Amino acid sequence: MYPIKFKNIYFDKIWGGRDLELFRDNLPEGDIGESWDVACHPHGMSIVKNGEFKGTKLDELIKLKGSELLGTKIFKETFPLLIKLINAKDKLSVQVHPEDKYAMETEGEMGKTEVWYVVEALTGANLVVGTKEGCTKEQFKKAIEEGKLEEYMNKIPVKKGEVYFVKSGLIHAIGEGVIIAEIQQNSDTTYRVYDYNRGRELHVEKALDVVDLDLRGERSTGVKVEGNGHSKVYYCVCDKFSLELYDVYEAFSESSDEERFYVFTCVEGNGKIIYNNGSESIEKGESIFIPASLGDYRIEGNLKLLKSYVPDIEKLKSEILEVVMK
Repeated sequence: MYPIKFKNIYFDKIWGGRDLELFRDNLPEGDIGESWDVACHPHGMSIVKNGEFKGTKLDELIKLKGSELLGTKIFKETFPLLIKLINAKDKLSVQVHPEDKYAMETEGEMGKTEVWYVVEALTGANLVVGTKEGCTKEQFKKAIEEGKLEEYMNKIPVKKGEVYFVKSGLIHAIGEGVIIAEIQQNSDTTYRVYDYNRGRELHVEKALDVVDLDLRGERSTGVKVEGNGHSKVYYCVCDKFSLELYDVYEAFSESSDEERFYVFTCVEGNGKIIYNNGSESIEKGESIFIPASLGDYRIEGNLKLLKSYVPDIEKLKSEILEVVMK
């Protein structure tokens, strides 16, 4: 196996724009709101764009390579992650996602917990993460009915490089003026509760079923570890995914994990990955899939990389504790 790149899957959105052209030159016409970069979902299927398996769909590659690709601890029948870039020229709807049990019973797919990394913060960049403290479900429902939900939203200005964990049940919205790297569960279920009178379908009853107004949206600060030629920040760990940020100013070396795959998403700069049988370039805006069977690899350059994967939580806890334990 080798590091795999996929073709970008673009979606025109009412709130989209052209800001991905800051670092990409392959955008189709239209207001591009989303680029699905690693996807194995009925609404979008990644296709390999490099190497031996060029032109192969991700679901076909999983059937062909199985644990060599995904790892021995990853369920082969349901790919766990969906990795996107989102360009919000205008604000997205105020929305909420269900947790797994409700989503499976109601929609026939997993729920959606996600994490956001702010790749670019343009003029007026903002996010909505949760409601203002003290908002009750009765107030929330009445505000939806009266079109006054904005009064209760926790709207915050954001900066490039910030990270926000969005647990299922948290009311949220991506505001105008941002490019977000979004790592999420492999689900496309969204319940809109407010859409700024744009005429799209709302899902108020389902949203009221799943919303958790006790959840608070806060910027993740993470735990930073200095290495040789790079640093790493552990930003979030949950049973759905782990997110780490590598800030590479020279290089780092590590090995794949036979139990699970990794995905690196470049959010700044450029470099290359060197492995047993060759090398691949990595540029801003690209995601690169590290098969479980890849083996040793080295990443060189001046770049920032998000690393996302489904973790063994106990193993990851031990890895973090080793840094501070004496």
